Parts: sequence; C-alpha cells; structure tokens
Amino acid sequence: MRLNNIGFSLMLLCGSISIANAQQSKVVTLDNFFNHETKKDKDGNDIRFHYTWEDQTLNGYSILGNIFKANGFQIKNLDSGPTLTSLKSTDIYIIVDPDNTREAPNPNYINKQHIHTITKWVKAGGILALLANDSANTNLTQLNVLAKNFGINFSNKNRNMVKGKNYETGTVNVPQGNDVFTASKKFYIKELSILQLNAPAQALITEQNDIIMATAKYGKGFVFALGDPWIYNEYVDGTRIPSTYENYNGAVELVKWLSSKISHQ
Repeated sequence: MRLNNIGFSLMLLCGSISIANAQQSKVVTLDNFFNHETKKDKDGNDIRFHYTWEDQTLNGYSILGNIFKANGFQIKNLDSGPTLTSLKSTDIYIIVDPDNTREAPNPNYINKQHIHTITKWVKAGGILALLANDSANTNLTQLNVLAKNFGINFSNKNRNMVKGKNYETGTVNVPQGNDVFTASKKFYIKELSILQLNAPAQALITEQNDIIMATAKYGKGFVFALGDPWIYNEYVDGTRIPSTYENYNGAVELVKWLSSKISHQ
C-alpha cells in the first residue's frame, strides 16, 4: 500500500513538472529586423532603442516583456528576416513600427519571401501581432502587402493627433462584449493609423466609425492589428497619462488573449 502511495505521489510530481514545463514552453518573439532604430550612446557607439524588450526607458517594451514572462512566456528577439526555421519555436511573433527612411538610413523592408514565410507560419497556427504607427512614422507600404493577406490595411488616415496634454483627444473607448478586452473600458492611444478591413478580418474596436483594432483568423492562426505601438513603457508605467486610462490592464488582457489562441494549449 505504501508503494502504491509513493507511486501515486511520483505521478503527481511528474504531472506538476510537466505542467510547469508546458507553461514555460510558450515563446513570444519580437522583431528586431524591420524595426531596427539606433542612436549614439555617451561613448559614440550605436545602440538599439525604440520598442525593444531590453529598453527600460519610456521608449521600451520592458514592461510588456515582464507581462509576457508573468504569463509563462520566454521572450526572444529576431534580429534577422523571418524564416520558417527561425519562427519554428515561436508561438507569438510581434512586428512593431517597421522602419522608414526617416528612422533608419537603410531600412530592412518586408519582402516577398518574408511575406510568404509569415503567412505560411500563421496559417499553420502562428499568432501574429502587427503594431504599426501613423503613416509619417513607419513604413506602411510593405507592411500592407503582408497585412492584406489577412484582410487588413493600415491606411494613410491618421487620428488621435494629441496636442500637448490634451489627453482626451487620444481616448479610445472599449465596447462591452469585447472578447479581447473583457474588463478594460478606456484606453489612451495617440497618433495612430486607422484600419480598413476585408474578410477574414473583423473590427475589434471602432471609434467614431474609424476602425482602431482588428483581429483575423487565418487557417489555424490568428492576427491582431493596431496602427500604433501603443503599449510601450511610456503608456503603461502609470506615471505619464491620467489614471482613468487602462493601458496596463489592456496590455495584460491582450497578452492573455494572444496566449489563449496558441493552438497547442
């Protein structure tokens, strides 16, 4: 009887280890190729900045990275153009603010092979998040060649062009019954590109007839789209915008939704 109890305890332990390993096996990869802005440090060396996991300044995604890690993810960077091999172990792939010539002298453009790779990866079950920017501050041309495969177009029409601290201009209200943001009610999103959609994309949040966020189911995978980098440190750290805006909560809810769409869960 004692042996049976020991065996049962070992089974429970192994089961717990397996569950823990499974929870830690999720991987989110952030593009560092199409978005590859650099600046000089105090010693004159080029350093990466703007929407990176490592950047803990207002420009970084370090808080978002911590949210992913709290939800059982490993966070990784992709410093080269995506291939099926480099995306093989990735559950969620995030492309943010692809460079134009204002942001990088020689931008890495999204080309036909990249588009074929990403589209095939999503169809097989990958989860893609596209976070663009207003048309003056990102390269929408090549991004749209990719996005149209999922019924999404980032338009040249911009909105929420906030002047100074006129925060109300950046208000985005979250509709009830939203299956991504189930508790949040109001976000702050400034200077964004509004979306135009075709099937299979569906509007997620619309403000004054402008589509702000969208999702698309494509094959076994899913796509989330917003015309702004949005949840970087400046707008989720709780110090820069009024507390009535729920950007941090929105970031948590988005991470949980993206996680829930991973096919092997």
